[in-house]
Amino acid sequence: MGFSHLGLFVCAYHVLVLGALASASSRNLPVISFDEGYNKLFGDDNLMILRDGKSVHLSLDERTGSGFVSQDLYHHGFFSASIKLPADYTAGVVVAFYMSNGDMFPKNHDEIDFEFLGNIRGKEWRIQTNVYGNGSTSTGREERYNLWFDPSDDFHQYSILWTDSQIIFYVDDVPIREFKRTESMGGDFPSKPMSLYATIWDGSDWATNGGKYRVNYKYAPYLAEFSDLVLHGCAVDPIEQLSKKCDKTQSSESVPTGVTRLQRIKMDSFRKKHMTYSYCYDRIRYKSPPSECVINPQEAERLRVFDPVTFGKGRHRHGKHHHRSRGSQAEATSI
Repeated sequence: MGFSHLGLFVCAYHVLVLGALASASSRNLPVISFDEGYNKLFGDDNLMILRDGKSVHLSLDERTGSGFVSQDLYHHGFFSASIKLPADYTAGVVVAFYMSNGDMFPKNHDEIDFEFLGNIRGKEWRIQTNVYGNGSTSTGREERYNLWFDPSDDFHQYSILWTDSQIIFYVDDVPIREFKRTESMGGDFPSKPMSLYATIWDGSDWATNGGKYRVNYKYAPYLAEFSDLVLHGCAVDPIEQLSKKCDKTQSSESVPTGVTRLQRIKMDSFRKKHMTYSYCYDRIRYKSPPSECVINPQEAERLRVFDPVTFGKGRHRHGKHHHRSRGSQAEATSI
C-alpha cells in the first residue's frame, strides 16, 4: 500500500479523532518519555536527557548544535512540546520544532514549521511558521509574529495540529494560524507521513535581519529546554508504509469542524496585535499572491508599517534538516 492509499486508509479516523483535537488542550494528552518516542539526532553531549526522562536540553556552541527526532513517522496528528528558549544575546540562533520527511523525499518533501528566531540584546525573539507540500520550496509560506511574553523567561506550549484538510499552529493552546487545504494548491499541502524534529542551530546567514546580526559564541552555550512532549497521531511503518497504531485517547462524540468561535476570536486578536509578516502580502517576492491566499485590505495596510522581512541570500534554509544517519555538524547542516 503506497502513501496515497494510506491517506485514504486512515482518513475516516483522522476526521473523527484528530478533528476533535482542534479544540483540545495538549495538557489533556499523555506526555511520553524521551526514550518512548524519540531518538538523538545529532550533537553528541549537546543533547542532554534529564533524570525524569521527559525533559531534554539542546545546546548550541562553537562545535555543533543538537537535535532529536521522533522514532516513528506520523500521518496526521497533534504534536506538542513545552519549550524555554535561550536568553540574552541570541542573534542568529534558530530553535526549530517541526515536521518533515526531507530525508525520505529530498525532491518533493513536506514540512510544517515552528521556527524561533533569536535577536540582539534588548530585542525580542520572533516566531516564524511555515508550510511546504510536495517540495514547493519555491513558495515560502512564512508568517512571523511577536509574542505577548518573553519565551526565555519560562516554558510555553507550542503545538501543531495536522489533518488532511488543515494545519493549525498553537501557542499555549491559543491558535495563531489556520492553514486550510484548497483545491488551487494542488499537491502543495503536506500529505505524506512525516517525522517530528526539534533542533537548535546556527542560522547566522539569514535568521536575524537577513544575516546582518550573527551568532556571537561569546554568549554560548545557547540552551533550549524541552518538556511535556506529545506525539498523538497515526504512526506509520516506514518500510511497509502501513499505519502501525493510532492513539485513541480522545472521544469522537463532539467533533468540531475547525477553530471554534471562541478560539477564532483569540486567534484574530493575536494576529492583529502580533503578526508582523505574511507571505500573502509580500509584493517583492510574489507579484501576485499565491493561490491559497485570501487578501484582507485592512491586514495589508496594517502590515505596511513593519520593516520588510529580509530572508537573506539562498533563502531555502534547510540547515535544520538532519538525516537520521548523520552525526557530525558538517553533515547535519548540509543541504
